[in-house]
Amino acid sequence: MTMTALVAPTVADYEASADLASLLVRTTQDGALSVPAETLRLSCKCAHCTRARFDGRFPEAFPGIAITEIGDLGYGLNIAFSDGHNRGIYPKTYLLSLARR
Repeated sequence: MTMTALVAPTVADYEASADLASLLVRTTQDGALSVPAETLRLSCKCAHCTRARFDGRFPEAFPGIAITEIGDLGYGLNIAFSDGHNRGIYPKTYLLSLARR
């Protein structure tokens, strides 16, 4: 009997698009995926954004938002945006779920 292990895809590489409007993610299985910067910004789960949502102060959109910096933390990416927000940490599994929406 042969057993095959199911291995979930993981992030192999990433970069901001040339226009900084999206994050391009390459995976170990699915090839290249793209996540718009606005989707990332709207999906931030940091304490500041979570509190703003709870208080009803979180914007419904971030038109024209751009990715300004990406830091690799191993398990996830710290992404900074053109509105000055730089607190969001996006676990790589979360990034893949956002890319597949």
